[in-house]
Amino acid sequence: MTQHVLFFAPHWGSAHLDRDDFIRQVKDAGFDGVEMSLPMDVAERDAWVKAIADAGLQLIAQQWETVFHTDFNDHKQALAELLLNACSAQPLFVNTHTGKDFYSFAQNSELLDLADNISAETGVPIVHEIHRSRFSGHPMLLLPYLQQRPGLALNADLSHWCCACESLLEDQPLTLEKVFPHVRHIHARVGHSQGPQVNDFRAPEHAIALQQHLTWWDDIVTLRRAEGASYITITPEFGPAPYTQTLPYTNQIVSNAWDLNVAMMQLLRARYAI
Repeated sequence: MTQHVLFFAPHWGSAHLDRDDFIRQVKDAGFDGVEMSLPMDVAERDAWVKAIADAGLQLIAQQWETVFHTDFNDHKQALAELLLNACSAQPLFVNTHTGKDFYSFAQNSELLDLADNISAETGVPIVHEIHRSRFSGHPMLLLPYLQQRPGLALNADLSHWCCACESLLEDQPLTLEKVFPHVRHIHARVGHSQGPQVNDFRAPEHAIALQQHLTWWDDIVTLRRAEGASYITITPEFGPAPYTQTLPYTNQIVSNAWDLNVAMMQLLRARYAI
């Protein structure tokens, strides 16, 4: 049985911090590692990788910047460059935002093939994030790829599907049964039927949404343990504004994303302790 559940702090929302200050914050909070998009500048990338390792932390590399590339050829070129840059750091794995929901099945499949080839060449696993507007933006968009690719590895950020399906997916248990065996990483953010992030998962009005997400994560962790995975990785990923809601006129945030991520890490660390 797997005994190691590793918790990663997202760099998203903390990019305003100096590198050393951010790493110190991660260590002080009790995370096991960092999940971040690495700079394309080689010297700056290597400085981040060294600082993370020197702090005794693990690294999950991320790429999301292909969101800015809508033309397919541009998107493909950017994906290759970003994935190669991420893999060069030799992280635990790379979490990628892949494709577009308006690309054809053949085009998105070409991008998945590209990621497979880069993973094989570099020896770094690559997982594809469930995310709105990507190839996986809705359950019915994703299922055909799973049928064709039994080895497709996913990062489960199910908050996006809550938003896309305008529900807590109560009517899609069979769909989730097909998806969960492909999950290799979890983004632990609580969504709701009208958005990808509740304002504070600890508030009583979000108890139902929290419990639904906990049930999904429990199922995934149970599957990974049954498979004998050497570790399970979870990144609490509550994000800054506009993911964090703000008050009108003042734009004052109603909750602190970092505090939510630390609280979620603590909740899940206690929940999955053996």
